[in-house]
Amino acid sequence: MLLGSDRRTRVLAAEPRVGVMPTALTIAGSDSGGGAGIQADLKTFAAHGVHGVCAVTAVTAQNTMDVVAIEAIGGRLVTAQIEAVAADFDVRAIKTGMLLNREIVNTVCNALEVVADPPLVIDPVMFATNGNRLLDEDAAMLIRTRLLQRARLVTPNKLEAEFLAEMSIASLKDARQATEKIRSYGVAAVVITGGHLAGSESIDLLNDGGTFTEFCGPRLKSKSTHGTGCTFAAAVVAALAREQSLSEAVAGAKRYTECAIRHAEPLGHGYGPLNHFWGK
Repeated sequence: MLLGSDRRTRVLAAEPRVGVMPTALTIAGSDSGGGAGIQADLKTFAAHGVHGVCAVTAVTAQNTMDVVAIEAIGGRLVTAQIEAVAADFDVRAIKTGMLLNREIVNTVCNALEVVADPPLVIDPVMFATNGNRLLDEDAAMLIRTRLLQRARLVTPNKLEAEFLAEMSIASLKDARQATEKIRSYGVAAVVITGGHLAGSESIDLLNDGGTFTEFCGPRLKSKSTHGTGCTFAAAVVAALAREQSLSEAVAGAKRYTECAIRHAEPLGHGYGPLNHFWGK
């Protein structure tokens, strides 16, 4: 039996909050199609009134249909990027995305140890939409055993949560058990996003250390979903940089991502990008 209280929240559309501009850092791969990765993160930060700085971990050749090629950035350059922005900007929150291999994961862990301790959100990018692996086994193990221990939140989808928790997820009950398993690695909180879960609604499940909150929204039918996970996690980071609570940040990220899908233009011939500036 899982202990903790329960909350169920229906998420309604609302514009992101804006105001004094803080800075957030994204450590992720570059998407040449502009829909995911660094590009999605920086657009999401900007839409939330947050200045985005970045450290690129890998360069991809991809579009809405396929990932054609990936090349990792060397560890020293990844470290130099993180140290350069941390030395000059007051970074209020950090997101990691595609880290690709063990060297990069280890490099990021080492670099973050010398950075001030703002909230860290991990988007455990493991698979492309077409099923291609974007994280090798050794890197995934190091994320479990080292990176998660310093994170405020990890944001896996169903497939990523199954991989991290080493179990199948077929229901919300399974998702609850998976969040407990993932939290046992040391991360403070877990949200399993509901896009790949079954059901008439899309339900994101947050386990914030004993409290389970379900964030409910409609299940949208759209092919403009490339970069959804990146966008959701980046919206959480933007909200944390603006000193919102974790629950507020997750609720706002779900609202924002849903609207970005609803207002997306049909770009490309495959799974196209979201409209990150839908409220502008």
